Amino acid sequence: MAIQVGPHHRKKEQGGSGVLLGGVTGIAATRVLIIGGDVSGINEVRMAMVMEAKVAVLDRSLGRFAELDMPFVGQVNVLLSTVDAIVFHVIDAGLVVGAVLVPVAAAPKLVIEDIVRTMRPGLVIVDIAIDQGSCFETSKPTSHDAPNYKVHDVVHYCDTNIPVAVSPTSTFALNNATLPFTLAIAEQGYREALLMDPHLCMGLHMHRSAVT
Repeated sequence: MAIQVGPHHRKKEQGGSGVLLGGVTGIAATRVLIIGGDVSGINEVRMAMVMEAKVAVLDRSLGRFAELDMPFVGQVNVLLSTVDAIVFHVIDAGLVVGAVLVPVAAAPKLVIEDIVRTMRPGLVIVDIAIDQGSCFETSKPTSHDAPNYKVHDVVHYCDTNIPVAVSPTSTFALNNATLPFTLAIAEQGYREALLMDPHLCMGLHMHRSAVT
């Protein structure tokens, strides 16, 4: 949802630059930088492409490069994530999405405050990694009651529960993803279900009072 909430907070009344994401005739489209090419990042790329933005993705996994290159050949810049690459691409960006999610660990601080100072006024940061510690040094958790704030004239949107804004959709999506596992446990028992499905087995956190 970062590519939906980001353009909203680019509006003047929200403190943003007031420039459309996709641009219009005679006005260039906004440059969108997505840091992290995991599942969330890939979905944000799709949304940004639909809105006709110019998109760049930074990631450290060569496997992710292939996943992003195949469906978006020639349309998305897929680049190795380095400090120099981040600094270079945030200068011209109008929207930066932090989608760096590390399993069972805090997200690394890839964008320090000195980099935020170089960003253009009215740029919007959407931090979808905020509930895992954030990849922006200037991020702090917000809520839907007060979703954004500014640091160095850069708008930060750091809501810790973005999907609640579309609760029916997010609830049904979660149910669709988890129901097969629930049915497997109910029909086969937890032991057999875990043995039959390695993905479900990886989700086992505790067994007989021990953390797995």
